Amino acid sequence: MEVLVKTWLTAVAVCFLYTCSASVAAQDTNLVTHSLARKGNSEKQDTETVHFYAWGGSAQVNSYLQWVSEQVSQQYNIRFQHVKLADTSDAVSRVLAEKAAGNHTNGSVDLIWINGENFAAMKEHELLTKNWVSSLRYFPLTNPHENTAMVTDFGESTLGMEAPWGKASLVFYYRQQHLQHLAIPPPQTIHELLDFAQRSPGRFTYPVPSDYLGITFLKYAIIALNEDRQNVFYQPVSESALKSVLPALWQYLDALHPVMWRRGETMLRQASQLQRLMGSGELSIAFSFTAAEIPSAVERFDLPKDIRTYVMHDGSLANVHFVGLTYNSSVKTAAKTVVDFLLSPKAQAQKQKLKVWGDESVLDLSLLSPSDRALFDQEGGHPSALDKSQKVKLIAEPHSSWADAIRNAWYERYGVRY
Repeated sequence: MEVLVKTWLTAVAVCFLYTCSASVAAQDTNLVTHSLARKGNSEKQDTETVHFYAWGGSAQVNSYLQWVSEQVSQQYNIRFQHVKLADTSDAVSRVLAEKAAGNHTNGSVDLIWINGENFAAMKEHELLTKNWVSSLRYFPLTNPHENTAMVTDFGESTLGMEAPWGKASLVFYYRQQHLQHLAIPPPQTIHELLDFAQRSPGRFTYPVPSDYLGITFLKYAIIALNEDRQNVFYQPVSESALKSVLPALWQYLDALHPVMWRRGETMLRQASQLQRLMGSGELSIAFSFTAAEIPSAVERFDLPKDIRTYVMHDGSLANVHFVGLTYNSSVKTAAKTVVDFLLSPKAQAQKQKLKVWGDESVLDLSLLSPSDRALFDQEGGHPSALDKSQKVKLIAEPHSSWADAIRNAWYERYGVRY
């Protein structure tokens, strides 16, 4: 119900902004042009435009999508437009507002990069096209019958509403020289992280849980600290289940906060600030949900060369991210063609390159032909990159309903800290 209320409130706000905001108005100009192109029977367009709404905060992702645009234009005569988002929920609210307004056939959003809470909200409000993914040529290469992660999103069955696109997992990175100077090895478990912070105060922090990486850290912590209750996280949250797992988290955070950066009284609002503090030398340990961004940041001199990346021995929270097709897209055939290209060995191999994006492929490489498998052969490693030969214990994301429950409980206990 909280998700429903939150989403409707956001939709109202977006409707208002849709009318009044200059920035949205500028975007709408493009959308009107798009609509005219779709509707112009007398001036039939040979090229269809597919609007792909996706987070635009990464230069690597944006550059990769530009490459996709060039490829689908050349191969399929499709115009691919990346509409950059600061928050995916903005696109969810836009589709919801269009549905409320009766626009069921000519939506402004065609494809959307999505997973977790936003997918659950779109599924609940029937904002996505169902049962289209199995028709894609390359989807069987994800081996969905043997790998349920390809058809499950934060505990929710995808029902063919979204196609898997890539994989991510929580990694930690540290300043090698700092830890050598302190004579402290990199912590390998959630408990060792607390021990590190107590022995070296002020060298670690995490963003507040309104940030994606902040809530990711809390989900990792609460699952790792409740090893004997992990099954409860894969069912919709209940009050009794929440009460059973929160005490371990509070006990841990009550001990961690006083020895964090700025004694935990001031925390980061955005994950990007973690890299800045690591680069300036204020922190010795941080974390990311995209392993490839660490060596890339080192190459850009945003991080120093002594950065090393690793995963915790008690597990790495991991998930699959997807591409959804909206129910009211007017270019569904072209949109499916784009998604099929995104799933192709060529596009997946390009995306996995460290210098491009470094996003893990969703394809089962054992199902590929030798020539397609060879596309995934990587160039030489980077000293700051994650050692992928390392055995990793992956922790599946909890059911999507847990994120809001943990976030709200955290704010109720600790309040705003920035």
